[in-house]
Amino acid sequence: MKETSVADDVTRAAVELFSTQGYANTSVQQIVEAAGVTKGAMYHYFESKDDLLFGIYDRLLSLQKTHLDAIISRGGPMDEVLRAACVDVLETSIEYLPEGTVFFRSAHMLSTPRQGEVTRRRREYHDEFAALIQQGREAGLFRTDIPVPLLVAHFFSDVHYLSHWYSPHGPESRTLVAEQLTELFLSSIRIPKD
Repeated sequence: MKETSVADDVTRAAVELFSTQGYANTSVQQIVEAAGVTKGAMYHYFESKDDLLFGIYDRLLSLQKTHLDAIISRGGPMDEVLRAACVDVLETSIEYLPEGTVFFRSAHMLSTPRQGEVTRRRREYHDEFAALIQQGREAGLFRTDIPVPLLVAHFFSDVHYLSHWYSPHGPESRTLVAEQLTELFLSSIRIPKD
């Protein structure tokens, strides 16, 4: 007998249904039937379908923020700290690709307060990521001719575009893809050694 929580079962069912038929076209009834739970059980964990969509992305945001904080806390040479942060956000984005894909397709349907919460939390993550680039600049490791916000946008555009081309059934593992995209990014911002 499998042991999973109701919240996990509902989340998995919602991700599957949202990805195949869209958020707007999926009813709460369809979600609970696919999850094998009652509406009451679902509403114990999620207040609404909006709350469920937010919860899908919240798990990924929370995981990535926890990882980033741990990477920064470990310290080390700034280029290695930034490398670890890049690889992590790429690997976790690939690991949770269905959740991220569903969210980015449907985020505009969140309630205004939820959209604001997502924006605030993503900005918090991006600000910490930008601070790593700035510290690398101050250490003489990274180029200074391009504004940091543009560098951050450049990196995260690769992260957000993963769902358009990456396949877990392809020849490249998520770790290999994460390392290769990280190297491409870091080589574009690194000051060449003479």
